[in-house]
Amino acid sequence: MTLVRFLSVLFVILALFGVTPSHAQTGPQTGPQRTERIEAELVPMGQWAVPGSTAIIAIRQKIQPGWHTYWRNPGDSGGPTEADWTLPQGFVAGEIVWPLPERQRLQTLMNYGYSDVVYLPVPVEVPVSAKAGESVTLSAKVLFMVCSDEMCVPDELTLAVNMPVGEGTPPMNAAHGAAIQKVLETAPRPAEITAHAALQDGMLKLSATGGPLGGLAPEWAYFFPFEGGMIDHAALQQGQRGEGGISLNIVAGRGLKAKGLAQGIAGVLATDLGAWEITASEGAALAGTSGQGVLGSGEGEQTSHASGAAGFVKAALFALLGGLILNLMPCVFPILAMKAAALGRSAHDPSEARKDGLGFLAGVLVTFVALAGLLLALRAGGQAIGWGFQLQSPAVTAGLSLLMLAVGLNLSGLFHVGGRLQGVGSGLAQGKGGVVGAFFTGVLAVVVAAPCTAPFMALALGAALVMPWPLALLVFVMLGLGLALPYVLVSFSPRILSRLPKPGAWMETFRNLLAFPMYGAALWLAWVFARQTGEALGLLFVAGLLLAFTLWLCGRYQSGGRRLMLAVAIVAAVITVPATILAMKAPPVLSAATNDDGEALASQPWSSAAVEAALAEGRPVLVNFTADWCVTCKLNERAALSSEGTARAMADTNAVYMVGDWTNRDDAITRELERHGRSGVPLYLLYTPGVAEPRILPQLLTEGLVVKALSEATKQD
Repeated sequence: MTLVRFLSVLFVILALFGVTPSHAQTGPQTGPQRTERIEAELVPMGQWAVPGSTAIIAIRQKIQPGWHTYWRNPGDSGGPTEADWTLPQGFVAGEIVWPLPERQRLQTLMNYGYSDVVYLPVPVEVPVSAKAGESVTLSAKVLFMVCSDEMCVPDELTLAVNMPVGEGTPPMNAAHGAAIQKVLETAPRPAEITAHAALQDGMLKLSATGGPLGGLAPEWAYFFPFEGGMIDHAALQQGQRGEGGISLNIVAGRGLKAKGLAQGIAGVLATDLGAWEITASEGAALAGTSGQGVLGSGEGEQTSHASGAAGFVKAALFALLGGLILNLMPCVFPILAMKAAALGRSAHDPSEARKDGLGFLAGVLVTFVALAGLLLALRAGGQAIGWGFQLQSPAVTAGLSLLMLAVGLNLSGLFHVGGRLQGVGSGLAQGKGGVVGAFFTGVLAVVVAAPCTAPFMALALGAALVMPWPLALLVFVMLGLGLALPYVLVSFSPRILSRLPKPGAWMETFRNLLAFPMYGAALWLAWVFARQTGEALGLLFVAGLLLAFTLWLCGRYQSGGRRLMLAVAIVAAVITVPATILAMKAPPVLSAATNDDGEALASQPWSSAAVEAALAEGRPVLVNFTADWCVTCKLNERAALSSEGTARAMADTNAVYMVGDWTNRDDAITRELERHGRSGVPLYLLYTPGVAEPRILPQLLTEGLVVKALSEATKQD
């Protein structure tokens, strides 16, 4: 018994007790029938039925804005439209001809369905015995699962249509015939396409060639399986185009992992140039299905317009709020120190302050767009990466550590870059003016702050990564605007600026104090580098020592030292380069969950198989997706996940603690983050036995919150 049928039985029982959850008619009534959410009717494609032929009768749905119905495979929730026909003797109704569905993304779920107006054609065989001149009544009791983002309501309507019987080819129904014909012409149909499928490391490798695919160069492709549970519907499908076909990498679902591919897998292969029903048999990838370009997912084209616009607005607002809150995250403190120094310099020069604020804003926005564009391009190219990907590279971590050291030494007065204080933020091009220095300070702010994930950011970035490129970039622009907005507002507020102390000798002391957050950032990045590479930390220390010596020599030369100082500095810099390159080329170590930080919780490495095994034993599972370069993650681990109270709650509930370490690149973790609508860490999941989807805990944890969640999970169990 399907879920929809179970609900139908339940509603009948409720009706016996006088409870009616939705509108339901008991007798056949022609014309449109309505509930608060949907209007439906039976409409014929032709003006009459011909004896011995097939008439097309469509279930027309007019769905209220904000609501949707479902395809034959509804995806992660909902249920398909089902019709129970009552027909005159000899008339036989066939299966619904399903139009290509929209993809409806709801938080961490992906559903397949329809919005606005949709026709579901049904072929009805007309018996030879039908007499011309008579009129027959065709009726169907239709169950619609009608859902919004917040709730689902099963609406059952009894629909009917009076159909004349006549001779000869009937003319088209003037009101609905053309629309029904268009559905029949465009609905996916079986095609002479050869398709192979293979399961490898939790991924479904699907390749298709031949038939209508020959000679096509689609821009995007997506596979809709007929059966639920075969794939992870919400995960991104990555594909390539070849000379004779296409190939897709799809995250396999639990059902497919359990069932295997012995019977193949059937569904609809949709592209921007057409959609076809295919059945892929188990086998290796077909030749000529890759190597000639990357395929997009096409989700922007396949998402309903209403939910897409609303989703973009929501993501943009969340990005703005997340950017504002990002200013309070620890990883941004060094940048705030640099901007505080700049404010002190330009506080009593409004024109200079405004230029400084706009320069910083430009640097932030340009860098956010550049990083976002690179991220989207790499993902389109098949790379499984997420936000903060730059710090998964030991080379980037080492380079940033040395840059922070150089900025700190500049603030300490060891050497000077140009004559203006703003230049300390960038260490670049300060001699060209304060605006240039402010711009590069914005660049550095984004590079350092991007790995941090503030509240609201995770949902915004997770949504952005499945949007069309222009909308996704706008979401990242809003994130950058939020990060830069407080400083820009202060820069344009004369009243606030006038209350700051006037420039004087105190600024030099203030400047020297601001060096220490930069030294702290350099040490933190060095620690991350050590976690990524192991023994290569010594090379980074050598590079740092040589860099400090070089900059000291430069400072001595700037203070009137001899040219010999400059020559020695150049030699030292030349020696620094190979040490830095060797450190940057250190190979990353494999990620592993360990307890070397003195955590109170005993942990094990995360894997989907380990989660399934623990749930099968009836044990709750708390999963911590983290990274060593994620400051928010480390604060949560110290404050909430390493406490004795949390450890006692884990023991009392017999829960399992798993850690997904994303310090270095891990494609399996990236796919799991995507499945839950996230593009970066932290992410905390609490699985409960018997519950299909995990509970997502807030990004800022407390001991009480974790203990309460574990207690509630035990009660549900």
